[in-house]
Amino acid sequence: MSSDLTGGMVFIGAPGAGKGTQAKLVVEAHDVLHISTGDMLREHRTAGTELGREAQVFMDRGDLVPDDVMIAMVAERIQRSDAAKAWILDGFPRTLPQAEALDASLSESGTELRHVISFQVPQDELVQRLTARWTCSKCGEIWNVVSKPPSQAGVCDGCQAELTQRADDRPEAVMARLEVYRTQTEPLLGYFRARGVLREIEANRSPELVQKSLLDQLGEPAL
Repeated sequence: MSSDLTGGMVFIGAPGAGKGTQAKLVVEAHDVLHISTGDMLREHRTAGTELGREAQVFMDRGDLVPDDVMIAMVAERIQRSDAAKAWILDGFPRTLPQAEALDASLSESGTELRHVISFQVPQDELVQRLTARWTCSKCGEIWNVVSKPPSQAGVCDGCQAELTQRADDRPEAVMARLEVYRTQTEPLLGYFRARGVLREIEANRSPELVQKSLLDQLGEPAL
């Protein structure tokens, strides 16, 4: 297929499915913007925008940022000039109401959601991936003691800072995160399948093979 990707894409997958890794690979190889909800929140909070201040109120209370605030941030981001050709939305939507709100917002702005990619990985593999994952305390680089170990145990290759394990990557937290995905996010697959934009990828393979399958499927009719 042509490498000239256009339009909007959403990457969906359980924690540890590799959707973030695949988004980075697509961005590196093609003229595509990677939109992360976490990055958007940090940008708005740092800039002190109205949306950022509104989100901060909820975050300071330990509450989730409401869907309408997140949708407004997404809508604003995809209207910028660097998103004119193609973009990948990673980490949103996570629930059916969010998906419906995103569709409504895109329809109002005349923006097309062309592909929704679901990365499929067996649960036992997800548990192994996540519990083996460690994060650099300085640069944020993610390492995996099974599939991507650092040269020196407990130390980041890049900046030599200490690696730490996030509380939500510990076994009991991982199981809880996967259950949340199963109950809240998996229903989106049926929703997007009915919309004719869903593609499913077997992601229990090397990143290179997953990337090839991803690019191949983007040239095929949706499920």
